[in-house]
Amino acid sequence: MKINKEKNNSKKLLHLILESLENDKAVNIKSINLLDRSSIADYMVIASGSSTRQVNSMSQNLVKNLKNKGISARKPEGLANSDWVLIDVNEIIIHIFRPEVREFYKLEQMWEIPILKENKSKNLS
Repeated sequence: MKINKEKNNSKKLLHLILESLENDKAVNIKSINLLDRSSIADYMVIASGSSTRQVNSMSQNLVKNLKNKGISARKPEGLANSDWVLIDVNEIIIHIFRPEVREFYKLEQMWEIPILKENKSKNLS
């Protein structure tokens, strides 16, 4: 039972994070389910802002929105330059990039599950 409660809590938190990023006009928002793949977090969220100013603003607004809901996040990393800001909210890790930096690191490609040929053929039957 406890595991299901934790999953529901992380899903609610994920929804809050995605809503905050959408309200701040984040671009290309992706959430990656890490539940049965990693012990570092339940989800990873990756989003882009069009400029360092927008990345900084989205990051600060997200932390503020979480705090207003009684959710504490660790101090964001990367706010000084705002090319890539990392926010750790225990169950969820958020990366907010400028598009060029996101393209360079290709972080989501490391974590997304590729569709395997055999799985693809099973799904077609």
